[in-house]
Amino acid sequence: MHEKLQLIGDDSPVQLVQPIAGGDINQAYYVQTAEKHYFIKTNQHVPADFFKIEADGLERIRATNTIAVPEVYHYDIAKGDEEMVLIMEWVEGNKSISTGRVLGENLAALHLAETSSSYGLDQTTFVGELTQENIWYDSWVDYYREMRLRPQMELAMEKGRMKGKRQKRMESLLVNLDQYIPKTPPVSLLHGDLWGGNWLVGKDGEPYLIDPSVVYGDHLFKIAFTELFGGFPADFYQSYQAVFPLENYYEEVKPIYQLFYLLVHLNLFGEGYGGSVDRILARYGTF
Repeated sequence: MHEKLQLIGDDSPVQLVQPIAGGDINQAYYVQTAEKHYFIKTNQHVPADFFKIEADGLERIRATNTIAVPEVYHYDIAKGDEEMVLIMEWVEGNKSISTGRVLGENLAALHLAETSSSYGLDQTTFVGELTQENIWYDSWVDYYREMRLRPQMELAMEKGRMKGKRQKRMESLLVNLDQYIPKTPPVSLLHGDLWGGNWLVGKDGEPYLIDPSVVYGDHLFKIAFTELFGGFPADFYQSYQAVFPLENYYEEVKPIYQLFYLLVHLNLFGEGYGGSVDRILARYGTF
């Protein structure tokens, strides 16, 4: 690690390297030198541009000047099977009474920032360890069908986790998707993987977003995911809506937007998520 830190101008001795638990994909470390504190990820079993794409996503969010993200000091693009390193700012602090409110306000500001006129993205990203292909679409329905739901359905079919009634209902939902979600909602820059483990608290209780999988799309898609696995304070939702009110059809589209992430978990972790997928499909995917 010392050689990598030298690349960013820190020649001081490494005083502490401490592994950090919780990452499913990367090895993560808190690293302290005589000059600074760092958060460092390493990996050699992911695509060569894995860390570059993460850094690009953080920079897209940072460029909106709406919500804090860690500063990226260095990332590797792999050559062969060598280990890659991502070096970032170490973020640490304690929640304050205003943390949830500020998180909601700043995320709403991110979603209101005018950054694109189309849906999707101009590069491949990742959801967990799964590749997420992206291209630009004029229709959110088409993007969500062709880039999100259909690839996960096809992957589940390959794994033997999408068949029988589940498959028929899923296919029916894809055909009729335009009946359930808006075709051209306002375009927002979305974090793309915003669950409770992907935001941190920094100095003075300021919230930071981490580990993005960015996409331009319907802001309700992201709010729906925050409700799927929890991890957000009540005042987060109140303050978000004070800045960017949720459309009155939110409760109708929420299960369809949560379906994507449930399909991802079905493909990554197995049939333990099958029941949740089936309950949503039973509501929308008739045949």
